[in-house]
Amino acid sequence: MNSSQRRAAAVLAVAALATPLMLAAPATATPEPGAAEARDAARLARKLVRETTAQDAYKHLQKFQAIADSAQGNRAAGTLGHDASAAYVYTQLKKAGYAVTYQQFDFIYTQTLAEKAAVLSPTPRDLPIRAMTYTKSTPVGGIKADLAAAPVDADGTNGCEPGDFAAGAFTGKIALVKRGGCTFAAKQVNAAAAGAVGAIVYNNTEGVLSGTLGDAASGKIPTGGITLAEGEKLAADLAKGPVNLSFEIRQLQEKRSTNNVIAETTGGNAANTVMLGAHLDSVTAGPGINDNGSGSAGLLQTALELAKSHDKDRVRNKVRFAWWSAEEVGLLGSDHYVANLSSLGRQEIKLYLNFDMIASPNYGLFVYDGDDSDAVGAGAGPAGSAQLERDITNFMDRIGAPHEGTDFTGRSDYGPFIEAGIPSGGTFTGAEGIKTAGQAEKFGGEAGVAYDVNYHAKGDDITNIDMTAFDVNIDVIANAVGTYAHDISSLKKPVVSVPTTGDAGSGGGLHGDHDEVTE
Repeated sequence: MNSSQRRAAAVLAVAALATPLMLAAPATATPEPGAAEARDAARLARKLVRETTAQDAYKHLQKFQAIADSAQGNRAAGTLGHDASAAYVYTQLKKAGYAVTYQQFDFIYTQTLAEKAAVLSPTPRDLPIRAMTYTKSTPVGGIKADLAAAPVDADGTNGCEPGDFAAGAFTGKIALVKRGGCTFAAKQVNAAAAGAVGAIVYNNTEGVLSGTLGDAASGKIPTGGITLAEGEKLAADLAKGPVNLSFEIRQLQEKRSTNNVIAETTGGNAANTVMLGAHLDSVTAGPGINDNGSGSAGLLQTALELAKSHDKDRVRNKVRFAWWSAEEVGLLGSDHYVANLSSLGRQEIKLYLNFDMIASPNYGLFVYDGDDSDAVGAGAGPAGSAQLERDITNFMDRIGAPHEGTDFTGRSDYGPFIEAGIPSGGTFTGAEGIKTAGQAEKFGGEAGVAYDVNYHAKGDDITNIDMTAFDVNIDVIANAVGTYAHDISSLKKPVVSVPTTGDAGSGGGLHGDHDEVTE
């Protein structure tokens, strides 16, 4: 089914839902409770799905690319590239008639200056490595040291307890630890306490490993991440005898200010606020057009179409949009926003939908598993999250878009909302995770390859977008805005959870650079 056919199917499906409500009773009969809300929701959803196009949203991606090209190749929080991106979004929304504000906050800006390692003996080779955010730095030129591995505990974890690092065995050495069981920060804190001069964490799944130590105060020793294959190879070499490495991790860290952009309808009941968000910042390595220009552009275009329809001042529920900053260094923008909500402000937000990476080039179509029916990773979201998942998957079924679940790992901007007890959901098309054969059959694309081979890299540019995935997810955003702007009654309707099978719940990757703060 192509884009035009999918849109036509969506229009017919939403219209079909509205028809019974309009024909349910004679004109003289008393309307059913909620009938007007459902009818207006169906009408607005139908209009937004039809009029909010990926082609129009793509123009915003071109703007983000042009900004990055003029600002040292990135749009990272605390840089001119992000400031210009935020100003562009703010100006577009202000012209459209929204109540728009900047929400400023301070954070520690990081920029990797060096991330390289090599095995010097027994067999020399380069060791691809990524610096952890908020790591301590080695001296210029790096260090040379022997490797020491933390053993796996009886509970299956590695490096999570001080006792994992035998006294004297790590003094002056670089600690090798496997991901899982606790935060990256905890692993390197324990290694540092045992006398290690550096730490290398290797992945516990396929794909590259980027990570954060959470904050600058947590960094104790230079720490980087490597792949599962490289980690297992190092461990195998170490089992045969000494392994000597060269290791250089250096990172600039300084206090800077940045802004979230918050926009909301002037009309609508604030006691029933529906909220949607996407992070606007990129990593420093590239322009961040898929991650997350895609979610930002889709959200912006939907907001503009809502304004053009003249419905934004007549909605029953207040609609609030957010473009978060500093997500890439630990969800700082969304965390700041939620932490500064009043008790009443939290109660007024009835739902939050998150859209982060919605056009990955080797995409899957993943929906956050609100009811934990996939039984993968974290548990269910707050009450109402199951309904959000159901509403999204029902819409995707109607337009003929295949989908799978993805776990609430806490590694994107829904995290602070879930912690605050706010029903949450959204979509995602995959990061550094590897597409399975089953997913390739379902979604197309190439099995055995990352969903986004340019994840957190220079290659995440305007060419790194799949327009089919972009179009489907923009339809999801448009349908959600149109529906919940008038009617949130579905959040109270029971959900029958049906566990999915096969690859469901794999979720498109670990979204690693936001991770391990809560693993």
